[in-house]
Amino acid sequence: MIPKTNIEKQLTALSSSLAPITPEVESWAEKSIFLNWAVLSRGKFYCLQCAHSWKPDNVSACSKFTNCTACKGKLKMQSCNQVHFREIEYFAVLETCAGYQVVRIVIAYKHMKKNFAPTYFCKEVIQHWISQKGEVRSLSISTNVFSNTIDAWKFYSPLEIKAKDFFRNAKYYINPYKVYPKMKVLPILKRNGFKSSVYDIAPHLLFSSLLTDPTAETLLKAKQLNLLQYYLGASRQQVKRNWTAVKTVIRNSYKITDVQIWEDYLELLRYFNKDLSCSLHVCPENLIEAHDHLVQKKRELIRKKKLHDLRLEIEKAQKRYASDKKRFFGLVFQKDELCISVIENVRDFMQEGDDLGHCVFTNEYYEKKDSLILSAKVAEQSVETVEISLSRMEILQCRGFKNKPSKHHKQILSLLSQNLYRIKECLQKKKKIVP
Repeated sequence: MIPKTNIEKQLTALSSSLAPITPEVESWAEKSIFLNWAVLSRGKFYCLQCAHSWKPDNVSACSKFTNCTACKGKLKMQSCNQVHFREIEYFAVLETCAGYQVVRIVIAYKHMKKNFAPTYFCKEVIQHWISQKGEVRSLSISTNVFSNTIDAWKFYSPLEIKAKDFFRNAKYYINPYKVYPKMKVLPILKRNGFKSSVYDIAPHLLFSSLLTDPTAETLLKAKQLNLLQYYLGASRQQVKRNWTAVKTVIRNSYKITDVQIWEDYLELLRYFNKDLSCSLHVCPENLIEAHDHLVQKKRELIRKKKLHDLRLEIEKAQKRYASDKKRFFGLVFQKDELCISVIENVRDFMQEGDDLGHCVFTNEYYEKKDSLILSAKVAEQSVETVEISLSRMEILQCRGFKNKPSKHHKQILSLLSQNLYRIKECLQKKKKIVP
C-alpha cells in the first residue's frame, strides 16, 4: 500500500530508519524460544541440537523426553520419523522511535536434520507503531494471498504501510511467544502500569489498551492479570457489566483462578438477587464449589417450581435458537470414537448440563447470539461441551464434568481447530444470502 497521508509517510520514513534486528537478538532467540529435539531412528537416538547419536538402554522409557549423553540437554522426542524437521516461532522486540512505541514482530525458523547442527533464520515481518494516544498503525511484508495460513510470508517483499484495521485482522493477529527482555518503552506506558512483562498478551494490544482504556490500566495496576487477559480477549463488555463485582475483587485483593467460571458464578448470584458489592458472595474461598452449589440450587429450583413453564420456555427458546443457529445444524466432526456436533435442541442443553454438571443450560447459553455450542462425545457419552465465538472464530471454552477438562481434552481441541474453517464457511454462506 502506497503511503498517502502525512502520518503514513512519516511512519514509512521512520521505519526505514530503524536498525536491523541485531545478531545479539537473533542469538537470544535461538537459545530462548525453541525446544531442543531428539528423534528415534533405527534403534538409535539422534540429538538434533548437537548432532550426537547414541543407542539407549531402554527405548520405551524415553517416549516423551530424554537427555543427550553428549550435550546433557533435555530433549523432546519427535513423534514421527522424518529426515528434516522445522520449528517456527514468533518473538517481539520493543523499541521507541520519535515518540512512538514500536512493536517489531519477528518470525524465527529452526531447521533440523539428523547428524547435523541446527540452522536458524530470522525475518522481521510486522511493525506496530503505537502513538501516545493509543492509535495503532502497522507495516508488514506481503503474504501469499491464496494461503489462509499466517506463515505464508513473502520474505523478499519490503515492509509496507497497511490499512488502519490491519492489526485487528485475525490472520495477522500475532501474539509472539516471547518478548526480547531488553525493552525500550514509552514513559507514559510505565506511568500507566507497564513494568517488564506483557503477561501473554499481544504487546500492541496491551499497549494501545493501556493508552486508551482506563479499565485495562486499573486491572494491570491492581495486578488482576487473569481478568486483564480475559478483558482484552473477547469480553470487554462482560467485564464492564460486572464492574461492581470487579471493584469488590480489587478491594479485597482476591485472585480469580478461572475468570469464565467466575463470570458464570456472577450470573448465578444475579439470579438469586445477591449483592455483587459484598465480598462474601463475590470472593468465595473455593470458586468451583460455590459455583457448583448455585448451579445445583438453581437446577433444583427450576425443576421444582417451573416444570410446566420450563417446557413452554424450551419450546419458545427452541424456535429462537433454531432461527439463529439452523445454518450450523448437521455439522459433525469425527475422528475415531470422538464425535463433536452442534447441539441442535434446547432440551439437549439441559441434558448436557445434567450429564456434565455445569451451567450450559441454567445460564442459557442457547441465547448467546455470538456463540456456537457443540457437544463432544465418546462412545455416545458426553465428555466436554464447547463454546465457539462466531465473530472471532476461536474456541472460548471447552469443559468436561464439573468444568474440568476430560482425558480427551487435547484431542477435542485439535479436532476443533482443524475444522473451524467449516463453521466459518457456514457463517459466510449465510451472509451471502442476506441482501
